[in-house]
Amino acid sequence: MAIPDYQSLMLPVLKLASDGKEHKFSSAVEGLADEFGLNTDVSTTLTP
Repeated sequence: MAIPDYQSLMLPVLKLASDGKEHKFSSAVEGLADEFGLNTDVSTTLTP
């Protein structure tokens, strides 16, 4: 799967943030990558 666009990422990010707990950035990225089925190569790719 390709890297999701901003619109596709927002709802999962907001759901993650809504639990009221603190989340490390790295664990959030891993959780979102799992949710979207991204492999390691895609999830570590930087976009402009």
